[in-house]
Amino acid sequence: MPIDLAFFLHSTTAGRVVAYYPSPAGSTESLLNLDAWAGIARNNPALERMSADVEALLVNRTRGRRDYFIAPIDECYRLTGIIRMHWRGLSGGDEVWRQIEHFFDGLCERAVELDEVAHA
Repeated sequence: MPIDLAFFLHSTTAGRVVAYYPSPAGSTESLLNLDAWAGIARNNPALERMSADVEALLVNRTRGRRDYFIAPIDECYRLTGIIRMHWRGLSGGDEVWRQIEHFFDGLCERAVELDEVAHA
């Protein structure tokens, strides 16, 4: 992925898994081919059990983090709102990165770890 912050969900409207990048312009749909998704989901059964249009795989690989959550899509859009509200200039500025860090720290505190072993 060319972007280190994304969420993936099964869209019943599109009839497939779609990827979005939360950005200062809002959630931008990726045009990447997601053919590899089937293999990833097969090796990570929790992804196959995500509720369509309700849950998403939220991925954060920014600034050395490696966070992966199955999260309600409203949390993904809340993250998008945080980015839109706090982004300044070309790199976002320090405040947006503090807010993103705070958002993911909060998810980590509330998260329930799956017993399954994930395979990248």
